[in-house]
Amino acid sequence: MSDVGTELPEQVPDKLYFRIGEVGDLVGVEPHVLRYWEGEFRMRPHRSSSGQRLYRKKDIARFLKIKKLLHTEGFTIAGARKALSGGGAPSTKNGAQVDTDKLREAADRITGLRANLSHLRESVRGLEPL
Repeated sequence: MSDVGTELPEQVPDKLYFRIGEVGDLVGVEPHVLRYWEGEFRMRPHRSSSGQRLYRKKDIARFLKIKKLLHTEGFTIAGARKALSGGGAPSTKNGAQVDTDKLREAADRITGLRANLSHLRESVRGLEPL
């Protein structure tokens, strides 16, 4: 598991384990969402002797990062999974791959084409009609 790089909120109590309801309140999602994310992001929380899920602070930080990727940044589940593992370009809501270097190159080419078109337009305006 890679470092998720999310700061924990100040209201997180200083204790070793948290139950699913507490984590849901801290992250701002329902417990069933946390259980779903566990499966999608291959998380395995500790279990109490009675079978209750017990989460650590690093799990809370990971859930906060997942929530940010999915709800704020518009990633797909697959894209968020890639972003958390550090592999490849992440997917956006519509599944498109984001490559900022290629976007920058395309923007530069478009700027050059616009300049050429503008120059061509000025040249055509100076021609006499037949």
